[in-house]
Amino acid sequence: MKLTRITAIALSIGAVLGVAGCATASTPSAEPIVIGSQAYYSNEIIAETYALVLENAGYTVDRQFSLGQRDVYVPALEAGEIDLFPEYTGNLLQFFVPDATETAADDVYAALAKSLPAGLTALTMSPATDQDSYNVTKEFASKNKLESIADLATVDGLILGGAPELAERPYGPTGLLEKYGVTVSFQATGDTTVDSLVAGIVNMANVYSADPRIQQLGLVTLSDPKGLFLASNVVPIASEKVTADARKLIDAVSAAMTADDLVAMNVRSVDEKLSAAVIARDWLVSKGLIK
Repeated sequence: MKLTRITAIALSIGAVLGVAGCATASTPSAEPIVIGSQAYYSNEIIAETYALVLENAGYTVDRQFSLGQRDVYVPALEAGEIDLFPEYTGNLLQFFVPDATETAADDVYAALAKSLPAGLTALTMSPATDQDSYNVTKEFASKNKLESIADLATVDGLILGGAPELAERPYGPTGLLEKYGVTVSFQATGDTTVDSLVAGIVNMANVYSADPRIQQLGLVTLSDPKGLFLASNVVPIASEKVTADARKLIDAVSAAMTADDLVAMNVRSVDEKLSAAVIARDWLVSKGLIK
């Protein structure tokens, strides 16, 4: 399949909802749109919102969820094996441009749009964010008078927990030392990162900002005044196979989703043990995007 770059669509909330209401009048292609997701419940919920809104409009969808990390699914996107994927602006930009210096949301989005391989397009950036953040327990923050990452520079014996790949990320141990003068040892904790933090196995953890456990466990998210982390807004990445009418439907989802919405959906996944499909459908109905 030959892919071409197009310009991302910018829509206001009001205009977006209007488009969503009339887009069902188009005649979708019978060829399925392949939607992927990371192996992360929050990302799968977002992918499911895309799938359901497209199916509601008559499109055929092939779900290819829980695909793992970017080094697995980005080549599939480039090869045309996946047509639509919910991504995060800052993290995806750093995947393509490891030394990217942009940190503000609009700047990161613009840089990402320029860095994408030919044939892939960043659609409308959502207000919803789910980005890396450094967290400590309330007790550790109180004991060491911590409010920002900069405050860690005077703390000895810091052990950072996170996914194995954090060791090599620009915002990992090297970035902490270069930008803030903070020295840490690193322990790969993977899926047990939050549990390891609460148990005291590590005293600092990389947790996605929309993780409901930050609120549930009273964790303290340290502010990032020097921009170690790039803004990471939810953004759909699409191939040429996603038509203009289909893109309008996905843009409607992006424009309607807020950071609070994403946290609330994640809470339902963790607390109520509901499937991504149920959570996504309830949210779409609440926003008037499907009936």
